[in-house]
Amino acid sequence: MMNIETNNKMNGWKKFKQNRLASRSVYVLIFIVLISLLAPIIANQKPLYIKYKGQLFFPAFSPKNSYEITDSTTGIVERLQLDICDWKHLKYEQVIFPPIPYSPGVEDYQNANYKGPFDEQEYKDNSDKIVPIPMKYHHFLGTNKRGEDVLSSIIHGAKTALMTGIFSMLIASFLGLFLGCISGYFGDRNLKSSRGSVIALTIGVFLAFYYSITVRFYTLEDALATSPVLFLYEVFLSLILFFAICYLFHFIGRKLSVNKFLKKSIEIPIDTIITKAIEILVSLPQIILIITIAAIAKRSMVNVVLIIGLTSWTGIARLTRAEFLRIREFEYIAAAKSLGYSQFRVIFRHAMPNAIGPAMVAISFGIAGAILIESSLSFLNIGVPMDTVSWGRLLAEGREQFSAWWLVVFPGICIFVTVTIYNLIGEGLRDAFDPKMR
Repeated sequence: MMNIETNNKMNGWKKFKQNRLASRSVYVLIFIVLISLLAPIIANQKPLYIKYKGQLFFPAFSPKNSYEITDSTTGIVERLQLDICDWKHLKYEQVIFPPIPYSPGVEDYQNANYKGPFDEQEYKDNSDKIVPIPMKYHHFLGTNKRGEDVLSSIIHGAKTALMTGIFSMLIASFLGLFLGCISGYFGDRNLKSSRGSVIALTIGVFLAFYYSITVRFYTLEDALATSPVLFLYEVFLSLILFFAICYLFHFIGRKLSVNKFLKKSIEIPIDTIITKAIEILVSLPQIILIITIAAIAKRSMVNVVLIIGLTSWTGIARLTRAEFLRIREFEYIAAAKSLGYSQFRVIFRHAMPNAIGPAMVAISFGIAGAILIESSLSFLNIGVPMDTVSWGRLLAEGREQFSAWWLVVFPGICIFVTVTIYNLIGEGLRDAFDPKMR
């Protein structure tokens, strides 16, 4: 039976590759991911390389916030602040600018008040004369009211969209897969524990959430603003802390289970508890629930990720539960139990790999939904902070000036393409892994 399931999974991947739209969508998605990762190199006001007063600098790659240059003849020290220096008008000897020499949020006063891609754009040269803008400094997708480059905002906004979608669904996937596994595997009668352990673990879950998420909230927020890798590392530390506290309270509960009341073993109706929780969340309109929570909570990327992730796990959990209800009756599961394997190993080593196919479909569609939700929240100005670039905020700026069509068309195309890509991948996974489709 194990070989049959593995062969079905391999055949599913082959069928996915045969779906041209889905397989080609993966390449488009990889391109979008690369654009978001390379955004500081593609669109940045800081030069990639500059030679100034005989010295070589790499401002776009520098971790420093400023350079101090000492004139060898006069001994005068000149300080260059990397984020506010006017690099375009600096009397440099050599320079290499990124393809888009603008950073998001940086204002070009000569091209403020909604300059379109085909409008006449101006540039102040080194002699303070207003001249037609050189092609290398042209705003190819126009500017907004404050003169910020739209193309630069779209490129950096891709990072916000992908990070929100991927990280929020990582949270939803973790919750959905874990809760779906234990719900479908144990049911209402197969999970037993002492009263003392149940009481202690219930208290431990709340304390674990407080110390792993609430106390470390600003650490997670700073990590998310720094880099995705650092954020994943901090999330990993939070998960270790969460499970360590839960295990500690579970151990304390076992040690306290000495009297007759606390020592008594009880059946935990875990399937009913999780199913009812899913029904409650599903009965509430998700977008209304998310908007309500986002309007109350502090505006932060971490809050947006948490809100979307903690309200999007129900579909994954239902699919995983249904698969486990089917898989737990297979012969290889009974064989694993008879060999004395732990419940943890049976669930996550033997059953989980064969039940994850339908959940992957839900995860793919969920990322597309998370990107739409983040854009909607930013459009309503209750999503990410004001200093964070978002496609939804660009759409909101287009609402202020209806003649600035480029503020609506280009971000709208980006949202449409990204969401469509994930939906096509989700449909390809559904056709490949859904047993009914096979």
